[in-house]
Amino acid sequence: MTRFSVLDLAPVTEGSTATEALQHSLDLAQHAENWGYTRYWIAEHHNIPGIASSATAVVIGHIAGGTSTIRVGAGGIMLPNHAPLIVAEQFGTLASLYPDRIDLGLGRAPGTDQMTWQALRRNASPDIGDFPRDVVELQHYLKDPQEGQKVIATPGAGTDVPIWILGSSLFGAQLAAMLGLPFAFASHFAPAAMDQAIALYREKFEPSDQLQEPYVMLGYNVCAAESEAEAALLRTSSLQSFVNLRRGVPGKLPPPLAGYEEGLSAAEEAMVRELSRCAAVGNPTAVKQQMEAFLEETQADELVIVCSIYDHQARLNSYEIAAEAMGIAA
Repeated sequence: MTRFSVLDLAPVTEGSTATEALQHSLDLAQHAENWGYTRYWIAEHHNIPGIASSATAVVIGHIAGGTSTIRVGAGGIMLPNHAPLIVAEQFGTLASLYPDRIDLGLGRAPGTDQMTWQALRRNASPDIGDFPRDVVELQHYLKDPQEGQKVIATPGAGTDVPIWILGSSLFGAQLAAMLGLPFAFASHFAPAAMDQAIALYREKFEPSDQLQEPYVMLGYNVCAAESEAEAALLRTSSLQSFVNLRRGVPGKLPPPLAGYEEGLSAAEEAMVRELSRCAAVGNPTAVKQQMEAFLEETQADELVIVCSIYDHQARLNSYEIAAEAMGIAA
């Protein structure tokens, strides 16, 4: 049975503040819990005016403290920005406060630009081999301490917080398969390698103590409304944000803009078309059909849904429509 979850970047909209964004995130999480979503993930990004989730572990604590049953976690922590011990202590603390509710997704990208990355971690290394080593070290800290172990995550040791590997390329798929971990592919913003990554992960998967069978989560954009026209208009906020990021001018999430796609360059139109493969946009009937077709095509075990919509109430409505369309709404 396919599961459905929420991915939140705590979007800061034009004219609003980070305080409002974080209040909206908690409100959405409480609704998502009532609607039957499995987990609520927060993503780490830095130096982007429209994203308020940079202190990801802090936001996870905020969300978990305001909910009671939904799983809450990172989608993900960008491991190059952190020493593994620090992450183990942060998520060990969260797991101690909210037992059996915390997830830890790990990404290899820094989630920011090169200058900001250097500011985050002064000894930042571009060595691709650091990520697998750091993942294994982090796993070690979250397990029961071994006899004679000198460095112990406290809290953290023995919590066995479930680890996921996130990725948008074949590298993450290979690592997740090798370590026997669940794999979350960032198809909501980088779908190009999705099919190949899924196939590679499933083919190469090695069972582990955490997971016996491959488990694939896919990022998926939803913009649902009562009418096709309204949904298409609401979606222009996320399209503007995506294109602005690619242009190197990230900002706050803008309001919808009628006719926005007509002014895009050919290259930008191509990017938007590629995104559309992993998106459902329309009224409840259309969204249901598009989501079912995507699941039939990919056989994903779970979709983590992004509804990047300017108006908070419209965003709530989109998630509720998706939940009802897929039969998970209570």
